[in-house]
Amino acid sequence: MNKLKTTLATLALAVAGSALAQADLAEGEVRRVDRDGAKITLKHGDIKALDMPPMTMVFNVKDKALLDAVKPGDRVRFRATQEAGRYYVTEIQPAR
Repeated sequence: MNKLKTTLATLALAVAGSALAQADLAEGEVRRVDRDGAKITLKHGDIKALDMPPMTMVFNVKDKALLDAVKPGDRVRFRATQEAGRYYVTEIQPAR
């Protein structure tokens, strides 16, 4: 019985962690994709993790493969970070 409780508790924590990870994703629309320059232009809503209001801006990407799944006009959810004064998209997925 204890093993079942431990398994259920672990599952509940994983689901809660996943929900929190999804909650810090921002929403936006792809305006431009620059694969050669490793950049993406997004018109986005609030980015709470960066305390950033809605705007259209260019983000860098470290992994150009992130850009393979998006095109201008796509609605997306994304995670952004700031490093050394530059903004990066570190995760991007289709909006639901």
